[in-house]
Amino acid sequence: MSEFSKIKSTLLAEQVQEQIYQYILDNSYEIGTKIPNEFDLARHFGVGRSTIREAVKLLISRGVLEVRRGSGTYVISTTPADMDPLGLQRIEDKMALALDLANVRMMLEPGIAEIAALNATEEDIRRLQELCDQVEIRIKNGSSYVKEDIAFHTCVAECSKNKVVEQLIPIIDTAVLMFVNVTHTMLKEETIMTHRAVANAIADHDSIGARSAMMMHMTFNRNRIRELMKET
Repeated sequence: MSEFSKIKSTLLAEQVQEQIYQYILDNSYEIGTKIPNEFDLARHFGVGRSTIREAVKLLISRGVLEVRRGSGTYVISTTPADMDPLGLQRIEDKMALALDLANVRMMLEPGIAEIAALNATEEDIRRLQELCDQVEIRIKNGSSYVKEDIAFHTCVAECSKNKVVEQLIPIIDTAVLMFVNVTHTMLKEETIMTHRAVANAIADHDSIGARSAMMMHMTFNRNRIRELMKET
């Protein structure tokens, strides 16, 4: 195989592993769920079985999948290791962890949104509005919107133009992903409304409005977790 062919093969495997990960999220595969076999995945994604094998290896290295000899391939985490810089996935009480993360997000993200409203460029604002549209479309289609939700909060942080805030983005991304996993995307209409309110305030360079809208978004999240904790 030529060097070019190797690079092409590697890039395809990386692309397919992202597609498989999104497939796991879209189908709400819980931890311990067996995924389809190589043949079925190859047919579903329109690639060869060797590409599926390489893609699965990548997801194994990221701590998402595990191969059990003689049984199949299983989901062992919906939070890839590279999206969990603090190792929070190892904490067993996910509900308590989600509440702690919600509390930290309430400390950080309203302030980040406030700074974002002051520093966002026109290009940033267009991107933020596009992500609002993408989240809304996926919610109304009944599809998983985790990837787009994470991208929205990442974009708000990037709009701040603050180098320290940029270092916090992996933590924010982890918090969004873990929250969605715990609540199973129960706050769909609230997410559409509050995302749009945050984006509109940033577009208007309304710093107080952006802080308030993000606080409202965080409050919905935190209250839902508290309700779930009371139910268990």
